[in-house]
Amino acid sequence: MTTIEVTGHRQREAWAEKVLPPVEEVRPGLWSIPVPMAPNPLRYVLIYVLALPDGIALIDTGWPSDDSWQALVDGIHATGHDITDVRHVSITHLHPDHFGLVPRLLEHVDPVLAMHRNDARHLHHVTDTEIEQQLSNAKRELEALGAPDVTDNGFRHIARLPKGRPMDVELEHDEPLNLPGWNVRALWTPGHTAGHLCFADDDAGVIFTGDHLLPRISPNVSTNAFQLHNPLDQYLVSLAHTEKLPDLEALPSHEYRFRGLADRVTDLLEHHEERLREITTAVVESPESTAWEITRSVTWSRPFEQLGTDLARMAMRETHAHLVVLQQRGVLTPTEGSPVRWHLAVPVASTTPDGSPR
Repeated sequence: MTTIEVTGHRQREAWAEKVLPPVEEVRPGLWSIPVPMAPNPLRYVLIYVLALPDGIALIDTGWPSDDSWQALVDGIHATGHDITDVRHVSITHLHPDHFGLVPRLLEHVDPVLAMHRNDARHLHHVTDTEIEQQLSNAKRELEALGAPDVTDNGFRHIARLPKGRPMDVELEHDEPLNLPGWNVRALWTPGHTAGHLCFADDDAGVIFTGDHLLPRISPNVSTNAFQLHNPLDQYLVSLAHTEKLPDLEALPSHEYRFRGLADRVTDLLEHHEERLREITTAVVESPESTAWEITRSVTWSRPFEQLGTDLARMAMRETHAHLVVLQQRGVLTPTEGSPVRWHLAVPVASTTPDGSPR
């Protein structure tokens, strides 16, 4: 494993002590604000504030709760600004710890909202019938993956914009944010979500990596109704593109700041190749297994039995994303019907040690 250079020392100390880090001015006019997201193993999300001539811009907003809202308001006050000074909000992706406080923010101010179109399309107002269809589809997906007890379909937070409020800017890859005094551009890095964005400012020497690159863990890359067909393949391609960027200081959404983008990319690519090998081995040892059964047989950061229902299903969907890549590579094949079961596409003797065809 390669070694990154930790630059957010106070953030890492706070992480080790299981407390919130302080609000910090990372560059002149650029601050990081920790916003709690309990209960969650990641504990907080880092929101970034950029000073503008007439106010401030935000990158992400935080988890939709009263405690998170108060932390955001207090953090902005610590920068010398007020919540009503927000003029622009760029969202890395649609997950509730990043987008969740947008509706509440809109009760106080009317900023420009910017997001990648792949995620923005899920935020428009939908009817109750459409929501019921989404919930029904989620249940069928869980059944196809072999999950037990799917009476609870797993939906907790369905992100929505207030009715009639559009997403002002649907960003494309390498599109500038046009923030006065900054040279920030959007980088499309799909994988964690279909529309995940990083934001880079070469002049300031920073890249806001969202959940695409974190210093210590791999982000969850899962199959679900809001994703691309093959999210892990997209993520691996996104990592390869990120590896070619200048060595900017990484300002992630969780944990702490660091340098060493290329080294971190190398570690993550190796991690996923190892997981692909492990899953292939699991199918060799137990042919015709479901995604749920395979998930229970591979290693996780803690014993699988200690994962709650939500985390276990996230792990299962992540396993399924790896299975889809192995199907794409011609290593594994799924059966028809529900639940879907997996077996080798080629005889064991015709595969290399990493599970790929000879």
